[in-house]
Amino acid sequence: MGSLPGILLLIVGLLVSVGLHEVGHLVPAKKFGAKVPQYFIGFGPTIWSTTKNGTEYGLKAIPLGGYVRIAGMVWPGNARRTQVNRKGEVTIAEEVRRASGEELTPEEEPHAFWRLSAAKRLVIMFGGPVMNLFIAGVLLAIVMSGIGALVPSNQISTVSTCIADTDTCEKDDPQAPGAQAGILPGDVVLSWGGTPTNSWTDVQQAIASSGTEPATVIVERESEQVTLTVTPAVTERPVVDENGAIVTDDSGETLTEQKPYVGIGPGYEHERIPITQIPAQLWDLTAGTANVIVKLPADLWDTAAGLFTGADRSESGVMGIVGAADLAGSITSTEHDAYGLSARIGDLLLLIASLNISLFLFNLLPLLPLDGGHIVGAAYEGARRKIAQLAGKPDPGPVDIARLMPLGYVVASLFIVMTVLLIIADIVNPVF
Repeated sequence: MGSLPGILLLIVGLLVSVGLHEVGHLVPAKKFGAKVPQYFIGFGPTIWSTTKNGTEYGLKAIPLGGYVRIAGMVWPGNARRTQVNRKGEVTIAEEVRRASGEELTPEEEPHAFWRLSAAKRLVIMFGGPVMNLFIAGVLLAIVMSGIGALVPSNQISTVSTCIADTDTCEKDDPQAPGAQAGILPGDVVLSWGGTPTNSWTDVQQAIASSGTEPATVIVERESEQVTLTVTPAVTERPVVDENGAIVTDDSGETLTEQKPYVGIGPGYEHERIPITQIPAQLWDLTAGTANVIVKLPADLWDTAAGLFTGADRSESGVMGIVGAADLAGSITSTEHDAYGLSARIGDLLLLIASLNISLFLFNLLPLLPLDGGHIVGAAYEGARRKIAQLAGKPDPGPVDIARLMPLGYVVASLFIVMTVLLIIADIVNPVF
């Protein structure tokens, strides 16, 4: 488990994100005249609250989210007619309609959410997810354009003393080529085998292209240029993908390949990008998160199976709140030389930005009780009324989304099952 400061910072970041998500609903709802009885952070018993302009604002004991309650979310139906099932029992949809109708007095009824125009309801329901998207964009701008992303540089940070399969050198282990050639930590590689090297990628590519032939290497050391001759050795090295992650086969074994080896590691530096590139970065993050959500059913199946088979979880798969908290703790507890305070803050902010993108996309799923379910209902009602108007037909009236509430309960139950599954998996079979 990671360190407590990182976990606490993540919790605070999530609570602020959820709170601002609900503000995205609250502000337009009050602006358009809807009655908003409550705005709370957390769930469970109330530990503090105050009422202002008809809305109770407060904190609850369990810091696992938040909510804003807007009165009259669904059409209350025909008061003269009660819908029952074949057994003569009141339907779930009818119970929801009744509860919605009881939230408002006759004087307050004009302030029901369902009475607002479709356009206003869309603004209210989009407000929450869009707020999460905005938060993610701001955090990305702070990190990428302010702090800068941590990238490997052409300055050498570590030099291995030997060629070994473990971190500890034995006396019979051969000396590593980099150390044998006289490369020192702090050297800046200016060229390798005649090829200029301005980044760590350039250094890697130059080593790969030179093979095991002796290469003339020019480094800058204490403001002076030093010429060295390095002869790489061939060793069995792990295969890595384009993101630098180690590749494994179907059985989980690490794939290896014969590669030139020098035994040097890069230092890191902060690389900033112009603020104009942030929208593209936000799009990439959103697209990547959407891809994870598309694969969510398969990932959940594999996660559940892994609890019984012991198979390792994919590092690119989904994790729960416990896994995210552990990752946040690891960020603040790492002892890697590259991770100074600014780098740790940047990584935490990027993690919170990713979680906000997840909130943005999940809430747009066209299912009740998510925001997307109400968005689809409002959009359908607005389109239906517009078509009727253009056709010269009477107003068809409000859409009865209460009929979809039984499906909404199923969706809510599935989310609870998913949450419990991921919590168990994060504890028993963590991703990292």
